[in-house]
Amino acid sequence: MAELLTKQAYTELAARLEFRTQAFIDGKFVAAASGNTFASTNPATGEVLAFIAACGEQDVNAAVSSAKVAFNDGRWQGLSPAARKSVLQRFAQLLENNAHELAVLESLDSGKPIRECQTVDVPETIHTLRWHAELIDKVYDATAPVGSGAMTMVVREPIGVVGLVLPWNFPLLMLAWKIGPSLAAGCSIVVKPAKETTLSTLRVAELAVQAGIPAGVFNVVPGGGKEAGEPLGRHPDVAMISFTGSTDTGRLFLKYSSESNLKRIVLECGGKNPAVVMNDVEDIDEVAQHVVNGAFWNMGENCSASSRLIVHSSIKDALLERIRAHLRHWQMGDPMDPENRLGAMISKEHFEKVRAYLDQATDEKLSALIGGKTEQDVFVQPTVFDSVTPQSRLFREEIFGPVLCVTTFETLEQALALANDTAYGLAASVYTGSLKKALKLSRGIRAGIVTVNCFGEGDATTPFGGYKESGFGGRDKSIWAHDQYTELKTIWIDAS
Repeated sequence: MAELLTKQAYTELAARLEFRTQAFIDGKFVAAASGNTFASTNPATGEVLAFIAACGEQDVNAAVSSAKVAFNDGRWQGLSPAARKSVLQRFAQLLENNAHELAVLESLDSGKPIRECQTVDVPETIHTLRWHAELIDKVYDATAPVGSGAMTMVVREPIGVVGLVLPWNFPLLMLAWKIGPSLAAGCSIVVKPAKETTLSTLRVAELAVQAGIPAGVFNVVPGGGKEAGEPLGRHPDVAMISFTGSTDTGRLFLKYSSESNLKRIVLECGGKNPAVVMNDVEDIDEVAQHVVNGAFWNMGENCSASSRLIVHSSIKDALLERIRAHLRHWQMGDPMDPENRLGAMISKEHFEKVRAYLDQATDEKLSALIGGKTEQDVFVQPTVFDSVTPQSRLFREEIFGPVLCVTTFETLEQALALANDTAYGLAASVYTGSLKKALKLSRGIRAGIVTVNCFGEGDATTPFGGYKESGFGGRDKSIWAHDQYTELKTIWIDAS
């Protein structure tokens, strides 16, 4: 996998990039039917990188039509599993060959630190695609025990044309989580990237066709949610939508489905995730390191971020001291500098939203033990607020920024109640030296992912998704993701 370059090397690479700016429909780049464009801006500098085709309903219709024709004539789904696997393996290799370019595109477009793009996002994108490619010819259909009078087969078939609606916080990785299983299953896809982050998706679509994915199978329609997302969600020829983003927008896709063709909807939405730290942890410094990574990785713009630290009162001060020490190594600044671990907020609008929570903390008379300030109207310092009660907006609402809220408890039962006191249920972390407590907490917390004595999201083999308002209809990643891009069919052959 590609190693980190110097800041100068990344800056020089960025200066040489040629951005893909048009929609990608039926294997080629095309302007939006309206001719309209929108600006793609570098969040860290405010520089306009490119003007991107602003797709609307006419473009969505064209993309879906292209995908439908491709699906119906079998140019992709009609290939043998081994043939599709071979193409996806070439696709993954092309991504690896262009890893530095993809990392720079991602950093420029999103404000993410190049360090994270190069060492996490791009490698995991490639690994995810390879994993799903390898799974294609290893998922077996079944027969049912119906007796000697009949032969019954239960088979999977690709669901059809799929709409993939992406968030702006992990553009490449969320793309991989969705295109891996959908393309492996034989679906044709229409991708609607977040308006803030389109550049890497357009480049990946181009590489997909170069790898041998037939024209019409992989389409991209950049644009706004109202203009492009809603027409995709309502389209009668779209069989499924897989969406990652806010809970409020996720609800809209359920509405679009109910008012159109009852297409399948899979949602991965928000989170307000607890990190529960018992007073019997074996290494408090290691716990602090995990909490810092969980809270501030990707500037807290992460639906699985550990945004609530629920810690036993007897060790709170010691833990916060170690958190402060670890944060000294988290430099904030130019995302193109691989020494920096914290970049810019995705947009001015989102920056103002996060800053409003800092103002809210002041109104609630909460003390910022660490951080609490902003810089250059784009950067937010990693911030830790103490004594946050369950009644606080900071405890209850998803901030989606580098803000950690600290709440104490005395008993395991109190810790469990605090962890579950949320409308969300995506992820949680538990830290304890007791196996019994680890089991009780991990089974008792109502969340789709619970890590014990670490922070993480599993890997490509494990499902990702949540309970309650964090998710609906399925999971990303793992073999379970393949199921949601397929239909089950029973074939009954009378042998009597």
